[in-house]
Amino acid sequence: MSIEKDVVSRAVKGDGQAFAQLYEENFDKIYRYVYLRLGNQAEAEDLSQEVFVKALEAIGSYKWRNLPFASWLFRIAHNQIVDYLRKHTKVREAPFDDNNMISIGEASPESVAEQGLEIEELIDAVKKLSPAQREVISLRFGAELSIAEVAEALGKSPGTVKALQYNGIVALRKMLLANR
Repeated sequence: MSIEKDVVSRAVKGDGQAFAQLYEENFDKIYRYVYLRLGNQAEAEDLSQEVFVKALEAIGSYKWRNLPFASWLFRIAHNQIVDYLRKHTKVREAPFDDNNMISIGEASPESVAEQGLEIEELIDAVKKLSPAQREVISLRFGAELSIAEVAEALGKSPGTVKALQYNGIVALRKMLLANR
């Protein structure tokens, strides 16, 4: 039995420490995915927490399918985002918060500002993709999931995910090059 399967099995049986371990291992991925979709730090934090509340409520009915546990969490996150966007049809823009996206380290202020602008430009371009492309790009690169994990999370075939990813990257490249 894999380590993750063992932890998930314990969480399904009500082990709070096992669920806490799953939370720690997956929260950052879920947050990055939600943040990339919403573009707002506070809302992404709230929605990410809601994902884990829903997961905790439903963990007793979770069935292991030889896929990463994160796939199930991303499906919950996707549904939460769809519900959120339905309730908040008015698009609200928030100022870009580079504290969540860039590690400053020894970088000069100019390079930090330039990197922040590039990330902001990328987020704006991602928002212009089709909903399916945006979803795949967010999961593949924001959450760093494999093709198989994205396919499972979205209920699509790996071939469809690859096509959406390819077309999304081509569209992003065109948009970003047009802005140069």
